[in-house]
Amino acid sequence: MINAQKALPNFKQAITELIAQPSISSTHASWDQGNYEIIQLLATWFEQLGFNIDIQKVPNTRNKFNLLATIGSGEGGLLLAGHSDTVPYDENRWQSDPFTLTNQDDKFFGLGTCDMKGFFAFILQACKTITAKQLKKPLYILATADEETTMAGARFFAKSQTIKPDAAIIGEPTNLVPVVMHKGHMSHRITIQGKSGHSSDPSKGVNAIEIMYQAIGQLLQLKDDLNSKFHHQAFNVPTPTINLGAIKGGDNANRICGSCQLDIDLRSLPGMTDEEQIQWLTKALEPIAEKYPARVTIKELHLSSPSFEQAKPSSLIDIAEEISGHSCCAVNYATEAPFIQQLGCQTIVLGPGSIDQAHQPNEFLAHSEIAKTDQLLLTLIERYCLK
Repeated sequence: MINAQKALPNFKQAITELIAQPSISSTHASWDQGNYEIIQLLATWFEQLGFNIDIQKVPNTRNKFNLLATIGSGEGGLLLAGHSDTVPYDENRWQSDPFTLTNQDDKFFGLGTCDMKGFFAFILQACKTITAKQLKKPLYILATADEETTMAGARFFAKSQTIKPDAAIIGEPTNLVPVVMHKGHMSHRITIQGKSGHSSDPSKGVNAIEIMYQAIGQLLQLKDDLNSKFHHQAFNVPTPTINLGAIKGGDNANRICGSCQLDIDLRSLPGMTDEEQIQWLTKALEPIAEKYPARVTIKELHLSSPSFEQAKPSSLIDIAEEISGHSCCAVNYATEAPFIQQLGCQTIVLGPGSIDQAHQPNEFLAHSEIAKTDQLLLTLIERYCLK
């Protein structure tokens, strides 16, 4: 018999300790932090509940780790998954300390309360009620690294293929509505290499900003073309999107701009491949590249995240809709779901809190989510591991 109550925190205590452990992921080195402390904290708790603990360093990261906790044995079972990192924060816009849980207005405020450290506090409470002897199939808990940037933790875990559960739940904030489909994401940097010179004689230089102006025209035409050709009614933004996100070029008003960079973001519909998106982008910029040989380059900013769809019919979708009381839906943002799906299991995204609070100052988790989430997790564990 497992002593489930040994020195284990209640929900409020658990989420307080999790929030107090900074684990920011960022592409900027000055912000980026490791996650070992929060992984160790989770490992300690789940080990006390009788779980076997496996901590693995994620390759090619700065001190980032994954945690897999397992209880029970055999094939199939249930995987409850989430990421251990958070986004950076703007201290001036927070009304409280982001790393100190604030209980106010029937809400818990803190960085990661809904996105998504709070999910692990819920899992911990649910697991207090079970013992290894009760389990007919295994229960897995996965905490990944770097979801907010490269998704390196989920990519690494998917490649390892160490488990194959029957079903996986990724506890991102969905207001407890089952998400069975989302868009893919990729981002690229377009660089125009011009030739600098004195602005008094434009003929002696090549103005990179002027070439980029033409390139942007091609990208906007591509955007219109995609909007007219592709449409998926399940999404509230039903078309693929292209966002011109950041531009930088030149250094002074009296110099011909020698270099200009544009960072763009593409969000694809399920079924679209990376290869065809890159082909569309290359073809759109081809007239500019031919007009200005060796001056236009396209470079991927970071590894893409694929689109996701859990095909129907699906027993997991049926169960999730029944338990949650909500019909499944599609969302525009990306998650770790396509990587977890590579394990060969039915996969959905389903968790407490709202995406509207994620990545925002004064992020919170409403008290009203607690009882509903507790019941949902207990029922899922019962369905997949106890029966």
